[in-house]
Amino acid sequence: MPWFNGGNALIRKLFAATAGAAVALCATASVLAASPPPPAADAGEQAFRETYKELVETNTTVSSGSCTLAAERMAARLRAAGFADSQLTLFSTPEHPKDGGLVAILPGSAKKLKPMLLLAHLDVVEARREDWTRDPFKLIEEDGYFYGRGTVDDKAQAAIWTDIMVRFAQEGFKPKRTIKLALTCGEETSGAFNGAEWLAKNRRELIDAGFALNEGGGGRTNGTPISKGGKLEGLSFQVGEKAYQDFTLTATNPGGHSSQPVRENAIYELSEGLLKIRDYQFPVEFNDTTRAFFTRIGTLRGDAVGKAMIAIAANPSDTAALSIVQKDKMLASMLRTSCVATLVDAGHALNALPQRATANVNCRMFPGRTTAETQAALVQAMGDPGITIEPRVKDKPIAKSPPLDPAIVGPVEKVAAKYFPGVTVVPTMLTGATDGVYMGAVGIPTYGVPGVWLDPDGNGLHGLNERVEVKSLMTGRAYLTELVRTLAQ
Repeated sequence: MPWFNGGNALIRKLFAATAGAAVALCATASVLAASPPPPAADAGEQAFRETYKELVETNTTVSSGSCTLAAERMAARLRAAGFADSQLTLFSTPEHPKDGGLVAILPGSAKKLKPMLLLAHLDVVEARREDWTRDPFKLIEEDGYFYGRGTVDDKAQAAIWTDIMVRFAQEGFKPKRTIKLALTCGEETSGAFNGAEWLAKNRRELIDAGFALNEGGGGRTNGTPISKGGKLEGLSFQVGEKAYQDFTLTATNPGGHSSQPVRENAIYELSEGLLKIRDYQFPVEFNDTTRAFFTRIGTLRGDAVGKAMIAIAANPSDTAALSIVQKDKMLASMLRTSCVATLVDAGHALNALPQRATANVNCRMFPGRTTAETQAALVQAMGDPGITIEPRVKDKPIAKSPPLDPAIVGPVEKVAAKYFPGVTVVPTMLTGATDGVYMGAVGIPTYGVPGVWLDPDGNGLHGLNERVEVKSLMTGRAYLTELVRTLAQ
């Protein structure tokens, strides 16, 4: 998943409606949109570009790529910077030899400080050369942008994290807090081998940390590249996310000849069940992050929607406020668990009554909600024992929102004020999903940090011609390097 995706797209709309207002956000910030200053001249930029290029040009798709190869290449760079073999752990399983990853550890001097974990995924969404304007697995710099699959999601962050570890080793930086890096595979493909999940279940001690920094945050421009005079309209700091789960619904029937139709039809039965799911709404819920988001953004807006946001945050049972807020699909997605039909497959012949009809229902479960209770709600909504429902992924962890910890939030905002002056940092709950859910499940609070910004069109994430503004990547690198250094001291 991208750094600033899903429900967070609404940040741009909200800030566009409130430019010039001011509000306290966890600490202090101004909402005046501004261009970030260029990052300080850095002799290590060329080395970073080489790391980034190597990652982007290493195919890591689930169909034909190898995360294991990408992990090995990053390990080689860390070794060359001075990391000992004892500080590097390359891992994979015999069943999934190409889905491996890497954990690197830079020891800290303070034994009482729990480590910090830098998490990023190496795998990318599929990309076909015939569909792209440029080769998706060649890093191409053109008109102020880097093009290529994974240039944002998530090889920008993976390259920055690796570069930080390399630079710290080369500088001889001795952090007080141990810094760990985990580069994993499988984030982009539900049901595939997932390296973050494997580490959490099998090598918990290897990634043990007081907190983790991950994808999920970011920024948005006003539609014009920053390098061409555009403005940033807000920064997102992800504090929690929904859990992703797919359910397979199946209706069966003896079938028969289509010349003699009967009312009992697997397609009709499944369709009626899906329509009931369409009309069902899960209860409205809030946590600390979403309550802060609705209250603060509502204060910024000051219009009817803003007032409704404040009202619903104060009283989730306020039906009048809810009717206003949920007209915005992005705001609505932050209020509750959501489930939607995404795939259907039915019948076996053009001239036969269907013997089987199946559908996939994709759910994004509010933090704290389980697969079992979500499944039970869907069963009750359909009210049809003839339709079976099974979760696609067993033992899906419960999404746990991390606290709005001042020890984390403070440095995020303080360093952001230096690199993004006058731009608000807003805590948000991601309505998409990341590997952070696996870290949270084993007690590692995970935050999606800001840094790299995108354009309003999403920069081709998961689609064609993925790209990132060069200035965005370099400024994000500078910001995240200083943030990690600050949190580690």
